[in-house]
Amino acid sequence: MIPWAGWGHAVLGALLVWALAVHSVAAAQAAATPGEAPAQIRSMDNLSVVLLRANAAKDARSANTLGVQREGSGIVIDDSGLILTIGYLIVEAEGIEIVPADGKAVPATVVGFDHATGFGLVRATLPLAVKPIELGDSASLPEREPVLIAGFDGVAPAYVVSKRPFAGFWEYLLDSAIFTAPATVNWSGAALIGRDGKLYGVGSLVVTDAIKPQTYTPGNMFVPIDLLKPILGDLIGSGRVSGPARPWLGVNTQEMQGGHLVVTRVTSDGPAAKSGLKVGDIIVRLGGEQIVGQIDFYRKLWGLGPAGTPIPLSVLQGAEVKNLVVPSMDRTEHLRSRTMY
Repeated sequence: MIPWAGWGHAVLGALLVWALAVHSVAAAQAAATPGEAPAQIRSMDNLSVVLLRANAAKDARSANTLGVQREGSGIVIDDSGLILTIGYLIVEAEGIEIVPADGKAVPATVVGFDHATGFGLVRATLPLAVKPIELGDSASLPEREPVLIAGFDGVAPAYVVSKRPFAGFWEYLLDSAIFTAPATVNWSGAALIGRDGKLYGVGSLVVTDAIKPQTYTPGNMFVPIDLLKPILGDLIGSGRVSGPARPWLGVNTQEMQGGHLVVTRVTSDGPAAKSGLKVGDIIVRLGGEQIVGQIDFYRKLWGLGPAGTPIPLSVLQGAEVKNLVVPSMDRTEHLRSRTMY
C-alpha cells in the first residue's frame, strides 16, 4: 500500500493506470472523475482505520486454520471507540489491542461477532482520538467505480469490478459481495472507501476471479456495509444476532464439475465428523434433492430449519453411496472461548 503521507496525487494517478483491470480502458476512464482524494481521509490526523492485533486462546478450535496471533485493520465507526473489523480476526480471542496512528496501543474487548456476515465488533477500553467514519449505502455503489482500500499501513487505489454472490468453502454465503481490482495486501478488516469518504465494505479475502468466476483477475472481496445496519443493534446489545442460528455441519467443500461437492476438510469433533463424513467424500444430495454447487447447497441447507435440525445427506464414499444424517448445531457453540464479553 501507499504510505499515508503524500498519497493523494499518487492515488489519482494510480487509478488511471489500474483502469486496465476493469473491462476496458474506455469504460474505466468513463467511471473515474479526476479530483482530490476525499477530505475525510487526507491525513493521518483524521484517519478512521487502526491496527488491530488479537491473540486467540491456545486451545482455540480456530487456531489450526487462523493461527493464534492475528493482525489486521479495524475501522472506527462511533465516538465511543466502537470498531468494526472482519470477524475471523477476533474469533476465540483472549486479548485484543488497538493501535491508532499515534502508535500508542489501547486494549480492546470483543463486542460481538456474526458468522453469517463475517462482521466483528470490538470496543477500545480507553478514549481514541480518532474521528469515526460515516457508513455509506453499499447497494448504490456501482461497478467500475473508483475506490480506496484503506488498511492500517496505508491506502491503495482500486475499482469495483463486480458485485455478485460469494460462496465460501467454510459454509459461508453472501448474496452480493463487492469485488475490487487490482489486488492489495493487508486486506483483512480494511475499509472500502468511496469518493464521498464513506465506508462501503470491510475487507475479507484476496481472490483470483474478481471480475467473474473462472476468469483470472486478482482482486479482493469485501463484505458490504449494508449487511451491518440491520444487525448492529443486536451485536452491540447481546454480542450476536437475535433469533435462531443457522444449522452448521463443520465441513469444507469444493465444487466439482456438474455441481457436486467434494469434501476437503471435516472439522474435528464437529457434527459432520461425528456422522461419519470424511475427506474425499462427494456430497450428491441434500434431503433427497440434487444439489448444484455451493450456493445451492447452502440455501437448501439453511432452508431445512434452524441449528439442531437433522440434515440428511447422500454422499459417495468410494464406490458406494451412503445416506448420513448430520445432527447440525449452532456454529458458535463449537467454539472453546466465548466471542463476546
